[in-house]
Amino acid sequence: MPVWQRVYEEINDPDFVLICAAQDTGGEAVAGPIFDAANPTYVQVVDEDHVISSAFNFVNVPSAAWIDETGRIVRIDEGTYAAIHEIGDGEEKFVFGNDVYAQAVKDWVANGARSRFAQSTATVSGNIRKHSFDQRKADAAFRLANLFRAHGWQAKAEQYWEMARSLNPDSINFIRQNLTLTEEGSAGETFRKVVMDYANQGKDYYRPLDLEEA
Repeated sequence: MPVWQRVYEEINDPDFVLICAAQDTGGEAVAGPIFDAANPTYVQVVDEDHVISSAFNFVNVPSAAWIDETGRIVRIDEGTYAAIHEIGDGEEKFVFGNDVYAQAVKDWVANGARSRFAQSTATVSGNIRKHSFDQRKADAAFRLANLFRAHGWQAKAEQYWEMARSLNPDSINFIRQNLTLTEEGSAGETFRKVVMDYANQGKDYYRPLDLEEA
């Protein structure tokens, strides 16, 4: 988040609106202090039910969509980091993110539809993950779980949370949200194992970026 704040300040264009949505069932109590610590000057939203991820069918955070002044999506990618990050040391070091996405955003803001990183309608349509019926049921179950949890009905919450997970097992959002309720958090050993499992299976939970020349 501090890196995106720097990028936002560097762009310094009144027509560019950056909206950061925290996908966290903990709501303001959890996400608010993180926003406060980063002190961003762009728009911040707390999305307890992952409505935004559901709408765009994002499977992990951070993810993003570029929307132009006409309301058209001109790029929708995943793995939208503003920098390369490292966690841990030695053999335990976990490296993730990239340093090309922020430069592509800058190019798009400067050049608009002429930016080589803005995608055609056909490309965007092809890149949007299609919702299956089970995914839609999973989203509904996830929101029901959050509602039951908020009202203290833990057993019901767990029932619908597991239903969501079983209906949409590829949602890293669900996995990481569940991990936020554990001591290790959403980016600990369990999450790193999930990443390794995906890699070993030849699966991408993020669509590979085509921004090498940014």
